[in-house]
Amino acid sequence: MTERIPKSILIAAVVLGALVLAYFAYARPWYFTSEAYLGGLVLVELMAAAVWMYRRIFFPLVIVTFLLAGVNLPVGAAWTSARWAVLGVGAAVGSAITLKERPYRFGLFHLVALSAVLTALLSATVSRYTFVSLMKALSLLLLFVYAGTGARLAVTGRENRFFVGLLTGCEAFVGIVAAFRILGIEVMGNPNSMGAVMGVVGAPILLWGTLVSEELFTRRRRLLFCVISLYLTFESHSRAGMLAAFLSCGLFCLVLRKYRLLAQGIGIIVFFVAAAAILQPEAFSRTVSSLTSSVVYKGHDPGMGLLASRQTTWQDSVDTIRNHFWFGTGFGTADNGEGPTEDVGTFSSTSITTTEHGSSYLAITTWVGVIGVLPFFVLQFLLLRKIIQTFVWVRRTGNALHPAVPLAMVILAGMLHAALEDWLFAPGYYVCVFYWSMAFVFEDNVPSLALADSTGVFFWRHGAMKQGVAGAAANR
Repeated sequence: MTERIPKSILIAAVVLGALVLAYFAYARPWYFTSEAYLGGLVLVELMAAAVWMYRRIFFPLVIVTFLLAGVNLPVGAAWTSARWAVLGVGAAVGSAITLKERPYRFGLFHLVALSAVLTALLSATVSRYTFVSLMKALSLLLLFVYAGTGARLAVTGRENRFFVGLLTGCEAFVGIVAAFRILGIEVMGNPNSMGAVMGVVGAPILLWGTLVSEELFTRRRRLLFCVISLYLTFESHSRAGMLAAFLSCGLFCLVLRKYRLLAQGIGIIVFFVAAAAILQPEAFSRTVSSLTSSVVYKGHDPGMGLLASRQTTWQDSVDTIRNHFWFGTGFGTADNGEGPTEDVGTFSSTSITTTEHGSSYLAITTWVGVIGVLPFFVLQFLLLRKIIQTFVWVRRTGNALHPAVPLAMVILAGMLHAALEDWLFAPGYYVCVFYWSMAFVFEDNVPSLALADSTGVFFWRHGAMKQGVAGAAANR
């Protein structure tokens, strides 16, 4: 990006910035003793550096910023409002570059995404909390604009570097979360968030990275972190996370014809379960009973069924949909009977404006009504069709060395997880930001499957992955 800016302008900007800082240091020195001002200055400098290297740096900055805002650490509160500034700058700069360079096309998927945003904005007019609903709809607009511009710029033409970096980032993230877990710190805040990030992002991406790696050390390292992410998913006792990880990873092994790997994984689990039952039958019985209660039935009476913990929230959502059938309660808000003058929060949600729905699909129907929900469901349908197309291609070619493959796994896992958790259309949640960013990138990469099938181009030029392409081409 910087090569198109004249050096004289860059030098003038640096000199002017230095003079401005010198003026404030002399005239208002208290600015440099305030944590708020210093934090804002650091954020501005960080964003300036990220804009300077927009394609390489800004996407990681967005994800890390939203992640820090959601973790259970002292730094989280400071990023609650800063994340929106980062996303706004990312959307603005991405739009400017896209309008100037026109590096990719816009099609039906992007038109439907725009329709979904317009529907969310219109729903604010019927909400009890009009201003809050409007702000939440605008945050969805920011997310879709950034995902449709900045996130795509981060990947287009840089597929190899991006996905190698994504694998490295997933390894580092899983390792950090595991280290905090060993120290007894629930860094993700709650078990459901742990299950979401590990089951939707960590496990699918690391499994894919394991299977496409040719170097023995790299493959074993990624396999280790994949196992750790699966363990953390199970340890979270999140049924949605376990369902997402098991089905997305299992389906990937099936379409790639990795039957032996799938059988080995199931065999290892059965072996350890059987060994525990034989060596410590009483402890095993207590463990099974405890897990059955906490994971399967979530502390409810088994006679009430597997989904007893969800029935109340689902019924409440259905009742709300009946009461606000056509237009909903307003995007991101709930009709809790409280007056609009109540404190509803500025940069984060409160219990007054939101409620648990038990499913992202019920949540969006509650918010925008039966009339407004159509574009949101069409978005998911378009993605599901592309997922099927990608898995069919993998099944036919026996090759996973294409950017669309890991993205298909992540998006499928997200769809499954969202059926039991309501985060899919919550722009302030880090998994939501990652999911939709990858969804827009996925939309770009699926059409190139036909090109890869006919020309043998798989977009990978990185050492071991290049060897994998050659081997797969020889097998075909």
